[in-house]
Amino acid sequence: MTVVIDGKEAAASVIAAVTEAAASLERETGVQPGLAVVIVGNDPASHAYVNSKSKMAKQCGFNSIQHSLPEDAKQEELEKLVAELNADPAIHGILVQLPLPKHLNAEPVILSISPEKDVDGLHVVNAGKIATGDLDTGLISCTPAGAMLLVNRIHGRDLSGLNAVVIGRSNLFGKPMALLLLAANATVTMAHSKTRDLATICRTADILVAAVGRPQMVKADWVKPGATVIDVGINRVPAPDKGEGKTRLVGDVAYAEAVDIAGAITPVPGGVGPMTIAMLMANTLIAAYRAAGKPAPKF
Repeated sequence: MTVVIDGKEAAASVIAAVTEAAASLERETGVQPGLAVVIVGNDPASHAYVNSKSKMAKQCGFNSIQHSLPEDAKQEELEKLVAELNADPAIHGILVQLPLPKHLNAEPVILSISPEKDVDGLHVVNAGKIATGDLDTGLISCTPAGAMLLVNRIHGRDLSGLNAVVIGRSNLFGKPMALLLLAANATVTMAHSKTRDLATICRTADILVAAVGRPQMVKADWVKPGATVIDVGINRVPAPDKGEGKTRLVGDVAYAEAVDIAGAITPVPGGVGPMTIAMLMANTLIAAYRAAGKPAPKF
């Protein structure tokens, strides 16, 4: 019987642990974890994401602050705000919601965030720490950290002897995910759009992670029987059965056919998605503990 990995339940357990540890930190030191979320412009999807992050931060007992800049905000204005947040000891995590309006350059903004407060885990210092195997002093990008936690629930923390295939090589997900699997002793293959005979490579995977952004690309015959399948894709496709112009969310894996082959699989929605915000809260808590000079909890 295939295990359907419940990301909502896993995320809830992370949030519960974060809430408890935040209360404990405040009791012992008077420090309340502080998360500042910066949003530029009027993109409705970005505002929805930011609101859900701010709401979750409040639920965890954090000091949650939101800064909204207008659509025509200048680069210097955004970087000045980040500098002020870097200097504020009450703020432990800084998140600049992406994408930014087209006239702004995201890279220097991300690099201007103090690595200790980079709760998205996008700064080159944090990326470099994962690359060198230092998982204890940096902050790990939220989606790979969440996906890894789901893998650990099935296989434990030591993946010795297991083959993992990651489809996708983005800096946001594919590369850090491959490095986390490698740090857990898996034998890792990174595949991507230029990989020859992708299906054959996928069939070698005990752990198959799909993050390509192509709806239902991974078919059942790509999946090794009994494999753990982690689907990171979030794609909107037409759903005429729901009514004209309606859409539904699907992953990068053809779930309906793969679910009978896999040993464990994440659904979309309800798999990796909920883990991203949960790990953002975990990163903010870790940053607050470090700032207070206390050993940070592990997740």
